[in-house]
Amino acid sequence: MKAKKYRFLGIITTVLCLCLTWGQLRSQITQASEVNSINSRTEIASTWQYASFPVDNFQSYTSPFGYRISPTSGKKQFHRGIDMAAPMGSYIRNWWTGKVIGVSDHTACGTMVKIQSGRWKHVYCHMMGHIERNDNGIYLIDREGGIQIWQGQEIPVGAPIGRVGMTGRTTGPHLHWGLMYDNAYIDPAGVLKAMNKIKA
Repeated sequence: MKAKKYRFLGIITTVLCLCLTWGQLRSQITQASEVNSINSRTEIASTWQYASFPVDNFQSYTSPFGYRISPTSGKKQFHRGIDMAAPMGSYIRNWWTGKVIGVSDHTACGTMVKIQSGRWKHVYCHMMGHIERNDNGIYLIDREGGIQIWQGQEIPVGAPIGRVGMTGRTTGPHLHWGLMYDNAYIDPAGVLKAMNKIKA
């Protein structure tokens, strides 16, 4: 009888110890998770605060990211960026420090620059100027705006990389700005909202 009683007390004691240990462990896991979340938010905040809005003299968003009716063809198409209206000749600024991985002037995008910043790629379309080549490589030139951007060049955040124009397929002066993360297009408006919250 005593043996059963002691065994029962032993089981209860073990269960209580396990419950207390699990409670402490769960509390530590929760605290660690909260710390990681705070650290993550802090890192994101400290990162976005250095990004630059991509165009001077911004007036309005004229076309969002996603499916839309094309203003030039009238057909449904996926728009891989946002269109930002600004007066002709307004300077376009590099959103994030990175390397120029492409320049061209022979597509619907018009005169464009593509920049890579780590896992991000950002595309700027319908700029003034054109593409030239020489023995040193390929570059975008906008002589009137004082812009010369070489493929392979490192560009600091906020630096002028071109001016708002109407090259390519467009119905008015604007910047088409596209963003990719790990080679997948994302909505740039979400990034701009996050930037505004951090800088507010």
